[in-house]
Amino acid sequence: MKYSAPLAILSRTTAVIALALAGSAAPLAQTVQEASVSQTAAQPLTVTAEGAIRRPVAPGIYEVAYSPASKALYVASAEATTGTQGGVIYKLDPETLQTIGLTHTNEKNFGLAVSPEGDSLYITNSLASGLSVMDTKTGSIKAHLKFTERSKDSSAYGPRQVIYDPGQKALYVGGVGDPGIIWLVDAETLTVRATIPDAGKWVTGLLLDNASGRLYAANGDGEVLVIDTRENRIVERWTAGDGKPYLLLNLALDAKRHRLFATDNSKQKTVLAFDTRTGKVTGRLDIGDSLAIKYQPARDELYVSHRVGGTVSVVDAATLRTTKTYALPPMPNSLLVGPDGKTLYVTIKTPPNKDYSASGAGSIARIDLP
Repeated sequence: MKYSAPLAILSRTTAVIALALAGSAAPLAQTVQEASVSQTAAQPLTVTAEGAIRRPVAPGIYEVAYSPASKALYVASAEATTGTQGGVIYKLDPETLQTIGLTHTNEKNFGLAVSPEGDSLYITNSLASGLSVMDTKTGSIKAHLKFTERSKDSSAYGPRQVIYDPGQKALYVGGVGDPGIIWLVDAETLTVRATIPDAGKWVTGLLLDNASGRLYAANGDGEVLVIDTRENRIVERWTAGDGKPYLLLNLALDAKRHRLFATDNSKQKTVLAFDTRTGKVTGRLDIGDSLAIKYQPARDELYVSHRVGGTVSVVDAATLRTTKTYALPPMPNSLLVGPDGKTLYVTIKTPPNKDYSASGAGSIARIDLP
């Protein structure tokens, strides 16, 4: 396989998307098994110098989500080892981080979203240009959607992030391709209700602000798209306005201060703060390469993962100063604020081999916030 330079940049963010853009194929159907606890060996926990607890899970893990129905964590895995077909959804105890169940799937898994009740887990299958839904009570795959659109080079789109909109009982799914696309999918029937085209090169991160009726989307052209969720159309395009190239990835919203944060892991290695009233950049966090970002309003803190730096930063949102840094090498990836607001979960990847398989088992860490 050959990869262009921009694609190589994106692949360092997630190898799944790089492979998806290269047109790799995977079976459409999903087969499922639910494993008992006895089938999964307990993994040792380690405690970092800063007090984070971590354990290995599997090669090629990506996002983590929490279900209030099962009171469990779910970790998406592409099982990125040479010769391995399909992926796994791991069910973990939020306290011990031990595996308490797992579902084998025929397809590789990346992004996750949970229904408000917690009974449905939505999964992006980036390699197969698909979306699946899992019943968290049984661990079985209930339905699967195959996206059929093609980007201008005829390659299939790689669905990256999925986000649940409770008002519409629907899902927004961002498609990585050129030009990018965003789908609105009915959460019950898993059918496409609407498509939002011409979303710039590679739709990466999504963030829903129901209070303003907006969906924000980041892309590889360095844009933040503002989408009217009533009409499902792009109404504004924001850029840094400084003439520099950006590859924006993930988003976080501080609604009280009218600030939308967007990370850049590769081009400028920073976090931009946009004013949601004007679309102008009003600040930036020059804290190094920045991948995942979450805002916790109750604590007024930002959490940022630095995949190249191997750390996670805790940032005071009022002053934009880093108050604590957690070393979680080699490659901290996605973040999840726990349901109690006092816990931060981090997935940690290992460097990819030349064939984009994982060089070792990825881990999950739990940070108990002081």
